[in-house]
Amino acid sequence: MSVRQETTAPAAASGTQPFYGRPFLWLLLALALLAVPAAGAMWRSGMSWSRIHPAINAMLNGSSAVFLIAGFAAIHRRRIAFHRSCMLAAVTVSAIFLASYVARFASTGTHRYAGHGWDRSVYLFILFSHMVLAVVAVPLVVRALMLARRKRFAAHRGVARWLWPIWIYVSLTGVVVYLMLYHVSN
Repeated sequence: MSVRQETTAPAAASGTQPFYGRPFLWLLLALALLAVPAAGAMWRSGMSWSRIHPAINAMLNGSSAVFLIAGFAAIHRRRIAFHRSCMLAAVTVSAIFLASYVARFASTGTHRYAGHGWDRSVYLFILFSHMVLAVVAVPLVVRALMLARRKRFAAHRGVARWLWPIWIYVSLTGVVVYLMLYHVSN
């Protein structure tokens, strides 16, 4: 028996894959290895919580986008389990973002964009389209989850065809809004 057979035989017998064979866990690890040191570096640099919190929210939006893209690629390759894991992670990260955003908004209120030129118009367009589509996405996400859970995959695909472009736009523009508000306008 080869070394490869010995190391995978117990995993096969138990019905689980080893960590190195599970791309979703690698994706989670990569995001954690990026986000945790970034937040720590911001804290050590003397940034206040009121500046770190929006950055964490942007990282959550970015993570959601990564999971959405990975889930999209997985379903097109017929990797159903990986798709399911990525989409559930995108929902989870988005829900954490929403709770975090509401907490930040409750504690510090709105933040005005400091720019006054054409960049302000671009910012406001991106912000308002982001907000409107975020509201539209929530019931679509709930519907897609319910359909998938009930194994109504044809209907799930129909919702997902509308939902995915909206959700990826919301996730990516969340990062853009953060960058424009906290780094471009200052």
